[in-house]
Amino acid sequence: MTEQDTTIGAAASLIGCALKEYGIRVTEVFRDAGLDPDAVIAPDVRYPFEKMQRMWRLAVERSGDPCFGLAVAEHIQPQALHGLGFMWLSSDTLLDALERLVKYQRMISTVVDITLEEQKDSIQLHVAIRRPTADIEYASLDATVGVFVNMCRIATCETFNPVRLALERPRPECAERFEGLFHSPVEFGAAANILYFDPEQLRAPLPGANPELARANDQVVIDYLGRFDRDNISMQVRSRLIELLPGGQPTQKNIAGSLNLSVRNLQRRLRAEGVSFKRLLDDTRKDLAAQYIRDTHRRIGEITYLLGFSEPSNFTRAFCRWTGVSPNEFRHRN
Repeated sequence: MTEQDTTIGAAASLIGCALKEYGIRVTEVFRDAGLDPDAVIAPDVRYPFEKMQRMWRLAVERSGDPCFGLAVAEHIQPQALHGLGFMWLSSDTLLDALERLVKYQRMISTVVDITLEEQKDSIQLHVAIRRPTADIEYASLDATVGVFVNMCRIATCETFNPVRLALERPRPECAERFEGLFHSPVEFGAAANILYFDPEQLRAPLPGANPELARANDQVVIDYLGRFDRDNISMQVRSRLIELLPGGQPTQKNIAGSLNLSVRNLQRRLRAEGVSFKRLLDDTRKDLAAQYIRDTHRRIGEITYLLGFSEPSNFTRAFCRWTGVSPNEFRHRN
């Protein structure tokens, strides 16, 4: 919610791809929005939120299409979401992919607020923007939910559609195109932006599930966030933990030193983000353990080493605490 709020540069690239279909000069839209069209090819480029919203408004005006965001969503490819896109495809299930989306949402935009809620008959993905409604071009949110659904479709070999969709935006003249894209009922003028999913579909195994590739892309995303999001100390600590765990359990002093901080300063900054070093260490080990266990080529002894435990028995006790079952039982179930 500051001047430093940014959006992943690939969003501008997708807008450009869609604009070409309307015969519009893409470089002119970039420059009129105050963006450098040549910078978009850089993999780590990010654009200021305000300028990206200006680009969205120009795109809608010059295309004359109030449903321009849906056209942008059709151009999504996994690489547009950096490591998060490939992580999505290699996750065990769509639920696993959406949980990663929630965890790493700042990669997409620092003003987005994405949460998952499980109800009795549905799993809901809530998408909100921490900005006044007047600052948001509806097309940007249309594209966002469209991209999420299309990424789910790319990841699965089954027909995939949300159960229904609720959007805060008023009903547009082209409303029928929403049902054409989502193949589900759409409510306009809703209290929140929510995608409703069938829990059974989200929990079905994905054909491209690859625990080792998913973990590698986890690291790619964490490193990316660490480069641009210097204020997010939790992500930087998590990145260092993944690097150092194979050498034994890192201490706060180890991590603080690697970040050029004192232990006291590290603790203070973590408290400000509502976490502790102990919790980050435990959560990082837990996440990595589940991924390693699903990789049947890894032995329990090797996993013990990769997670920084001194003995397999220590790892087994921790894993039982995290999941309620032993590593071998978890592997058998999965």
